[in-house]
Amino acid sequence: MIWKDHNIKEHLNNLLRWIMHNKQMFISSSELSSKTKQEGSCLKSLNTDFFCWRGLLTHIACLPYENRDDLLLAVIRFRGSYYMCEFETEKKRIERETETPRQKEMCAWGFKFEQYVTADKPDGNPDISHPVNTNEEFSSVARSRLGSHSLVYGAEVDCIDPNSRDNNKYVELKTSRIIEAKRQYENFCKFKLIKWWAQSFLIGITRIVCGFRDDKGVVLKLQDYPVMGLPEMAISALRNVWKPAVCFNFLDCFLNFVKCNIKEDNPRCVYLFSWQPGGHVACERRGEDPEFLFLPDWFINWNAWDQS
Repeated sequence: MIWKDHNIKEHLNNLLRWIMHNKQMFISSSELSSKTKQEGSCLKSLNTDFFCWRGLLTHIACLPYENRDDLLLAVIRFRGSYYMCEFETEKKRIERETETPRQKEMCAWGFKFEQYVTADKPDGNPDISHPVNTNEEFSSVARSRLGSHSLVYGAEVDCIDPNSRDNNKYVELKTSRIIEAKRQYENFCKFKLIKWWAQSFLIGITRIVCGFRDDKGVVLKLQDYPVMGLPEMAISALRNVWKPAVCFNFLDCFLNFVKCNIKEDNPRCVYLFSWQPGGHVACERRGEDPEFLFLPDWFINWNAWDQS
C-alpha cells in the first residue's frame, strides 16, 4: 500500500483548479452577452453560493444522528461565494496517530477490494499486481441546489457501470464485516446506511455494491443495494431511525447559519464552525489565522477575476 501523506494539506486546491479550467460554466445567463462569450472575458463572481467537497456535506447532513465524531470546518467568503473546507479535529488527529496496525490493515482491505472489482476499461480485467496507491482517485464535480442555496462540490467516485451508455452512471463500492446476528444488522442499518445513503445521494449514485468480509479480510459475499431503498431498509429494521428529510433540513439550516454569520467578503478572513455530539454549532471569527486560511494566492489573484 502507498498511503497518503497526511502532512500534505490539499484543502480545496484540486476543486479550485477544476473551476479555473471550466470558467465558462460559471457565467450566468444574464451575463451571456457577446462580450462575456469572448475567451478573455472576466468574472465578477462564480454565481454559486457554496463550494466544498462532498464529504463535508455528507458529514453535516448526518450530524442530527451523529453520536461519536465531532466536526471542524473553515469558511471563507470571497466574491460572494462561501468556500468551506473541513479540518481535522484534535480527537480525529489523536485517533489517526494512535491507529493500530490491525486498524490500518482493515482500512487497506477496502482499497484492495476496489482494485479487485474494477478495471481500466469496460471489457478489461482487474490488475492486482501493483500496490494500491491511496493518492490516486477519480473525482466528479456536481452542481446542485438545496432550498435557496446553490452548490458546487467535488466527490471521489469509485467506478462506472460498464453497462451504462454514458460515463456518469457511477457505482459506489463498500466493504463491511459479514452480518451474523440481528444486533449487527440493526447497527449496520442505523450507523452505516445513513452515511452510505447521504454520500451516494449527493452525487446521484443509484447503486452500491458491498463486499461482506470475514475477520481475515476475505470477501464471502457481494450484495447490491439500490440507494433509494436504503431509508426504507433502515426503517424496516428499526422503528426510531434516521430520516432523509431530517438530514437535508439540517444541512439547509446549517448553510443558512453560515450565510447569517459571515457578512465579510474577504479571502484573508476565515471563520471556524465547530460541533460536538450533543451540542450546538459554534461560529468563531479567526481573521487572518494562517492555520486555517486555505484559499491559495493563485486562485485569489486569478487573472480571470474582474478587477474593475
